[in-house]
Amino acid sequence: MPGEVIADRYEIEELVGTGGMSSVYRARDQLLERLVALKVLHPHYGDDEEYVERFRREARSVARLSHPHIVTVIDRGEDDGQQFIVFEYIDGENLKQLLARTGPLPTRRALELALEIADALAFAHEHGLIHRDVKPQNVLVSPDGDAKVTDFGIARSLDVEHGVTQTGTVLGTSNYLSPEQASGKPTTPSTDVYSLGVVVYELLTGDVPFPGENFVAVAMKHLNEQPPDLLEQRPDVPLRLAAAVDRALEKDPARRFPSMDQFAWELRQCLGELDSPEAERTLITQSPVLRESAPRRVRARRSRAPLYVLFALIAAGAIVAGVLGLSGSKGDKGPSGGSGRSGAVAQNVTLHGVGDYDPQGTGSEHSSSAPLATDGDPTTAWYTEHYASAAFGGLKDGLGLVVNAGRAVKLGKLTVSSSTPGFTAKILAGSSPSSGFQTDSASQTVSGTTTFTLNGKTARYYVVWITQLPPGGSAKIEEVKAR
Repeated sequence: MPGEVIADRYEIEELVGTGGMSSVYRARDQLLERLVALKVLHPHYGDDEEYVERFRREARSVARLSHPHIVTVIDRGEDDGQQFIVFEYIDGENLKQLLARTGPLPTRRALELALEIADALAFAHEHGLIHRDVKPQNVLVSPDGDAKVTDFGIARSLDVEHGVTQTGTVLGTSNYLSPEQASGKPTTPSTDVYSLGVVVYELLTGDVPFPGENFVAVAMKHLNEQPPDLLEQRPDVPLRLAAAVDRALEKDPARRFPSMDQFAWELRQCLGELDSPEAERTLITQSPVLRESAPRRVRARRSRAPLYVLFALIAAGAIVAGVLGLSGSKGDKGPSGGSGRSGAVAQNVTLHGVGDYDPQGTGSEHSSSAPLATDGDPTTAWYTEHYASAAFGGLKDGLGLVVNAGRAVKLGKLTVSSSTPGFTAKILAGSSPSSGFQTDSASQTVSGTTTFTLNGKTARYYVVWITQLPPGGSAKIEEVKAR
């Protein structure tokens, strides 16, 4: 109750939150004359040594984590049978409250917060602690706007509708549940990568990718359904960031970022690119040639011409079109012998490398370097592991580089540039970055810069599928471009 003093030191002021195992109060530290957050284990768990030990273990674990984006543990103790932990007090709101108040965040702000959370979780992973319940409610935002991760390793005993098992085993909150948690498999650092991917998706769109009425329904979606296309929900998100979220939300942990450090690195690159000249060249438009469910990014500049100039240009264009139409109606033939009406003009499609495709391997084909194959810099490359022979030493049938077109498109040409000529490859296409690919071109030997003619499948993800390595047993791909 307000006014009650715990351990002859912490005077309770107000209840600020409650959960399945504990309640959190704002309290005043009478000794040091400062506000603190006091987490108190519910009395009915006080006689259960297992719960008490978990509560103590949280205090010991988090006390080792001294990081600017992790809420600091100040003290732990027991008072008249009540177990408590004392944290630094953050006078702010959590991310869930922030989203409810503002809606989807600007891309830059979402990236800044996501990066701070990723750095905090990476630090925790380095110290052997997996959060297992990453969600906006467990991220506080300080008055300075900094993210502070809290609530590490608490086993909650809520009913299944709220996302945990009846036994108290940590399963995570259902909306942010990883597939391995949903299926009862052991958690790993990759579990936090997935949950953070859900959080980033929500920061950008204002909603979770898998909403549902109860825990079971949501868990099944995490296990079996692909998340909605982020670019359809938020078309102004950069392709590289959309690809990073896609990768974090992979069902198979081996297909996600290999560590939270790698996820943080990619988020940092996405944030840095917002300030680069490249960011100024994109404008969301609808392409008359490659119109699909999501808009396409093309180079464009905002016109500053007066309106009368624009009207004049439109009128001139109409006159020219009329002349061309008249000439075409007189039976003129084009180069192919058809009518004089021109066909659709091929346009460049921006690709982004998102990882490797290695279904018979261990997923270690330098997936983190995949973006280097689409960064426009011919001095950087994605590369394979070294093998004893061109046939992968008999270990597999092939492996590949996965690129994301940003939306479902029907590519006509895909060009591969490599400084390791002599490898054989073909192009695969699919709707997922990790499975379900179908052949979309003939096999060719890549020599320097090689263009593949595609068969016309509509897909969002494409794979440069290498079936035979060059002399030396390793291949590099410096650039992949498409039309």
